[in-house]
Amino acid sequence: MSSSAFSLTSMHLASAFAVTKGEPVIGGLHGNDIQHFFCGYCMTWMFTRPALLPHVVNVRPTMFDDRAWFAPFMETYAEAKLPWAHTGAVRSFPEFPAMDGFDALLQEYRVWSDRP
Repeated sequence: MSSSAFSLTSMHLASAFAVTKGEPVIGGLHGNDIQHFFCGYCMTWMFTRPALLPHVVNVRPTMFDDRAWFAPFMETYAEAKLPWAHTGAVRSFPEFPAMDGFDALLQEYRVWSDRP
């Protein structure tokens, strides 16, 4: 979806997220299970709202003014990545991890993100 070797998203509570400028449009995959929002002018992928996790929004870290804090924790669909592409992610999954293990991943992320 990013026309790149990989794309990054940063998971946040939907209640803490707001579009502050412009009107994003739905693009990419169209359906009820996930909606990808793009800039209506340049069609840059900005954020995603997954229907299975309505309290969450996945934001492209490149959209933030300050990106210095961001580091990848988890990579998905690693079985399809190019051999030279390395994200430095702590956890790697061949596809998407099972939803029944998501709470444990969130707990692990909380501990990891509190690191100095």
